[in-house]
Amino acid sequence: MGLCIRVAPLSPQSYGVARFRYFHFPTPVDEMTTRRAPFSYPQIHAKPAPMTKLYIDADACPVKSEAERVATRHRVPMLVVSNGGLRPSQNPLVENVIVPEGPDIADMWIADRAGPGDVVITGDIPLAAKCVEAGARVLKHNGEALTAANIGNVLATRDLMADLRAADPFRQGGGRGFTKADRSRFLDALERELRMAKKP
Repeated sequence: MGLCIRVAPLSPQSYGVARFRYFHFPTPVDEMTTRRAPFSYPQIHAKPAPMTKLYIDADACPVKSEAERVATRHRVPMLVVSNGGLRPSQNPLVENVIVPEGPDIADMWIADRAGPGDVVITGDIPLAAKCVEAGARVLKHNGEALTAANIGNVLATRDLMADLRAADPFRQGGGRGFTKADRSRFLDALERELRMAKKP
């Protein structure tokens, strides 16, 4: 690199035309030879998104076959978690997980594994709350979605009803039976939730 001076002489023959000559004056920098390693952009290896899984809290679950049908259509692995006593499916996408006997063991197994991108089917509200907190999508058996926006109210209602039953042992539960309409709503809701869960 040197110092350059630009001169634009004008003469009668070149009136109106700017002619430039460059004069180069060496500087000490020109005597130095510097070599730089060729620049290369750092390679960024994006981690693949985790595969969506469908977790079924299988004890007393009335929609196992419906869930399997939808999971098979979406090619999503389905884990059926129970204390045993269920007929295993021959579907290669379905894994039957048998956990030891004990209170809430199946719930804890699911809660420890479900996370973002997964879908959980359960009627157990405390388990649903844990899965929602972990980032999973949660459906009840009737297709009702449990989310961060409503799980607090659902938990409060559940606790209130438990207190009322404890105060009055003869109080009837008041729950209605599982209907064909509930089954249809569940199918539609699971279809929607799996599509959303699989989005990058």
